[in-house]
Amino acid sequence: MTASLVRVPFLDLAAVHAELRPALAVAALRVLDSERVLLGPELTAFEQRWAAVTGAAEAVGVGSGLDALALGLRALGVGPGDEVVVPSHTFVATWLAVVQVGAVPVPVDVEEATGAWDPARVAAAVGPQTRALLPVHLYGHPVDLDPLLALAGERGLAVLDDAAQAHGARYRGRPVGGLAHATAWSFYPGKNLGALGDGGAVTTDDPGVAARLRSLRNYGSTVKYVHDEIGVNSRLDELQAAFLSVKLAHLDEHNARRARLARRYAEGLAGTGLALPVVAPWAEPVWHLYVVRTPHRDALRAHLTDAGVEVLVHYPVPPHRQPAFAGTPLAAAHLPAADRLAAEVLSLPMGPHLRDDQQDRVVEAIRAFRP
Repeated sequence: MTASLVRVPFLDLAAVHAELRPALAVAALRVLDSERVLLGPELTAFEQRWAAVTGAAEAVGVGSGLDALALGLRALGVGPGDEVVVPSHTFVATWLAVVQVGAVPVPVDVEEATGAWDPARVAAAVGPQTRALLPVHLYGHPVDLDPLLALAGERGLAVLDDAAQAHGARYRGRPVGGLAHATAWSFYPGKNLGALGDGGAVTTDDPGVAARLRSLRNYGSTVKYVHDEIGVNSRLDELQAAFLSVKLAHLDEHNARRARLARRYAEGLAGTGLALPVVAPWAEPVWHLYVVRTPHRDALRAHLTDAGVEVLVHYPVPPHRQPAFAGTPLAAAHLPAADRLAAEVLSLPMGPHLRDDQQDRVVEAIRAFRP
């Protein structure tokens, strides 16, 4: 890469914060001037707004997306000895949450073209110890939830969907977040709706689940110094809640910018030989990531890096290949689609502040690539 070549960032967070800087500064000062920094009015206001956006009755803010998954499972009654069906191709947090609550992940391989679950495979994986299904709205594209919810109803299972990448996505005209028994969210800074630090939430229509979540996130307590169960310290703080309220007001606009960029990628990369994202007719994805596939992934990645284009791989090591699961039955799982995806997927620059000229450079660099 020549010294004069300007880098195309994968995600320009500085530009996001520059656009919203005045409102973010006001929010920060409001918290500084308040009497509460935890479990106060900023959190309550954000929870109410987020529940309304997702179409859920309630939202409960927690400390991270992983906590949202683990506490969501606990609130739905999943615990030691239970089995939870999980997708083979996902960020490892989906599996880690299951292990954290003492349950066992049961992986089901995905469809290579879409990364989605085949409901028939999911049904075949359900056994006598299965307590829940944990589908993932991968890369911002909704899962086909209706067959999974029907299966759950037939087998008496809970459904916790992982929406860490799907803020604002819609499924059959309905917002993701109020469709399953509970939905887990991450507000990691790089998400479509990201805090300026870690954060997460669980949305649900079940008041009992919401009440248990509020206890679990606060040391198992709803009355100070009275602890009804073994809880944790996982509270979305007032400052992050205030920042998220500011960003939430811009979520639809920023998602629309991402959708426009996805259309431009689809047009510009047609005929390149790359496998491009597939959008189901019933889905309105939010393009958290724009992921292409090629058997020449590593060579293309090196070529783009040399051209000043920052790209990432989501995810280079599938969960069953992680050292954390070495020596367990999970390490021996036969998941060929997950293995192939890990070797072929490449995430291109995507974000609400990616300029047309920057995106054109990405497309031109890909078109110039010769494997």
